[in-house]
This record gives sequence, C-alpha cells and structure tokens, in this order.
Amino acid sequence: MIITSLLDTDLYKFTMMQVVLHQFPGAQVEYRFKCRNASNSLTPQEQRFNLAPFVDEIRDEIRSLCSLHFHESELDFLRSMRFIKSDFVDFLGLFHLNEKYIVVRALPSGEIDITIQGPWLHTILFEIPVLAIVNEVYFRNTCKLPDLVEGRRRLDAKVGQLRADGLSDLKIADYGTRRRFSRSWHEEVLRVLSVHVGTNQQPGGAIGFPGKLAGTSNVLFAMKLGLTPLGTMAHEYLQACQALGPRLRDSQIYGFESWAKEYRGDLGIALSDVYGMDAFLRDFDLYFCKLFDGARHDSGDPFQWGERMLAHYAKNRVDPLTKTLIFSDALTVPRTIELYRQFRGRCQLAFGIGTNLTNDLGYEPLQIVIKMVRCNGQPVAKLSDTPSKNMCDDQRYLGYLRQVFEIPQEI
Repeated sequence: MIITSLLDTDLYKFTMMQVVLHQFPGAQVEYRFKCRNASNSLTPQEQRFNLAPFVDEIRDEIRSLCSLHFHESELDFLRSMRFIKSDFVDFLGLFHLNEKYIVVRALPSGEIDITIQGPWLHTILFEIPVLAIVNEVYFRNTCKLPDLVEGRRRLDAKVGQLRADGLSDLKIADYGTRRRFSRSWHEEVLRVLSVHVGTNQQPGGAIGFPGKLAGTSNVLFAMKLGLTPLGTMAHEYLQACQALGPRLRDSQIYGFESWAKEYRGDLGIALSDVYGMDAFLRDFDLYFCKLFDGARHDSGDPFQWGERMLAHYAKNRVDPLTKTLIFSDALTVPRTIELYRQFRGRCQLAFGIGTNLTNDLGYEPLQIVIKMVRCNGQPVAKLSDTPSKNMCDDQRYLGYLRQVFEIPQEI
C-alpha cells in the first residue's frame, strides 16, 4: 500500500479545502491527468513512459487510498496549526475519498486517462496521492532494483552544495510529494537533509551550519519528522474562481479577496502564473501588494520574474525587504543558489525544490500533472508563462480567456 495516511499530501490541499468548505461547498469540478513525457505516436524510445500496463495496479492503490480515514493524532496535528479552523477539522474527522469520483482507463496509445469528477469538497484531496501512486507504481515496475547508491551520492552532493561558504541564510523546502520516486525514498531524503543541513526546529543543524531546511509541503512527514508544514494556494484555486466569481475579468482579484477573507492576512503568498505575469501584475495592485506577504514563481524565467516583482513593489511604494519571493519551478540546488545570489539582500527569499530532491536517482522522472479543467460545468484554464504547462480542453474558451486578460497567443 503506497499511501497509508490522508496526511500524505501537500499542505495547500488542506488550506484550499478549508476555503472550499466555507465559501464554495456546492462547487462541482472535473480534473484530468496529463503525462508531459508521453507522445501520441510513441517511438521505441518514448515507450518507456507507457503507463497503460500498470492501470490495474494503479486502480488497486487508489481503492486502498479510498479506504483511509484521518486518525485522531492526525486531526490533532492539523488542529495545532493557527490557520486551520475547528469546524474544518471536525469535517475531516468524517471525511474519506470516494472511489466513485475517479476513473482510470488505459488508452490504445499506451498512456492512461485519469478523470476526477464530483463535488470540489470531496475530490480536492485526490490529486497529490494519486500522482504519488502513479509515480511509485511506474518506478517499482520499471526499476525493480533501484540504484539507491547513486541516489545517495547525488543527495550527498546537494548537501555539499548547500553547505558551501556564502550561503548562511539560504533556506530550501521540500515540494516533492507528487513526483517522488517512492514514499520511503522521500522520507530518507528528508531525514538526511534534517541531519546534514539542519532545520528551523534545530537551530544550527550540523555543527557549524545554520538550519537550511525550512520545512516540507508534505503534512505527514512534517508531523512525523518535526518539520514545518508549508503551503498556501495552488493553480486550481484561482482556476475555479473563473467559474465562481462575478465576472471572468475579475476572477483573479476575486480569488485573492476570497483568500484574504478566509485567512485574514495569514498564508499571504499569492500565486502569480495562472494568467501570466502581465495579467498578474495588472491585478496585484497597491492593496494586494500591502495585504499579501509575497508571491510565488512557478513558470517562465525566474530571474526576470524576480526583477519584475521587485520593480512592481517599488512602483507601488512597498519596501521589497518586507516581502517574500518564493521560487518553486523545476528548481535544482545549483539554480537555487544562483537565484539566492541574485536576490539576497533585496527581499526575503524562499525556495521550494520538488522532483530534483525526491526523484533524482539517475532515472528520467515522469512529468505528470492533474489539473482542474472544469468548474460548475464551465471550462477553466491555466495560461502560465511556460506554454507547455498550459492545460485546457476547450479551445474557444482558451481564446476568450486570452482576449479578456490580454494574453498574447504565444503564452
């Protein structure tokens, strides 16, 4: 059984779910799976990404996932977080994932189709564990004797890079649940980092080195290992607001205002790439610059994004030193260090590293996602600054969205 706890997911699933419970309890949604490695006409080289042979195994793991309930100790951990409200924890005490809302099919191309459809409140927790299941099923079948020696060598190299001179206040976080090689490897990575680069809970970490592991997005490992759980909002939240808000043009503003209504200044990191950076900056006015603690980068050139954010704060007469820029797009440790050196001393910084931490054993990782494509029967879309990350199944709606938000065709 790959997933043994409903806490084995990212914190932002719970923070968004709480908003859904309080503000959008009747919303109906649809999510679709996509493997970016795959091709419709698979060459022999590409056939290694075939997931169809494992579809029965994936279904069995999802069936086991749907048998889980929250234990009291897990609910107590959630209750201990200042921004999690008691009625939400009470709801989770009755919650379980229902298998009727998810369908997994093998396609003739060798790919698989995963569709999740039902009430947002009852489907939002599927995404992360299902992606973790697909990953682990794939790798345990294709890498029956995983090269853990190589994985540990690579992890040791990362530790050495993080402990280099001149990085005294660099901190990273683990964002790697959805694309991890396996649950056991994920835990090993976090244990090694906790010991050898230190954590916020253990000031100084290894002798002579300040704590560099700020925390993890994974709530289960945060509880198990004494780490800080990290996360705010994901793309699906702002996508759903396209259907839930009063009008499409104001959907991003509506999403930020609804978030602030729920958390009253807590969890104040805004996601910037659902409509591209230009559209984000148009909506992220003086009010939001002051209200939110910072913004998160997840597509496009991170160096350009950081410079534009700093300039935007300055233009709005907000001191960038009081704001946090979070970088989280396909980071490696060397890229993290480059970004740290460019922006240190100019703002507060945070870095979330995912696949490169939890799935770096020498094998090409799966580039898999599950994205919301409909809300209340209406298409929704993400138009990021990296076109390959866009996902929408209605081209007419996509064209309309570009027009409303003045998004160029190339994005």
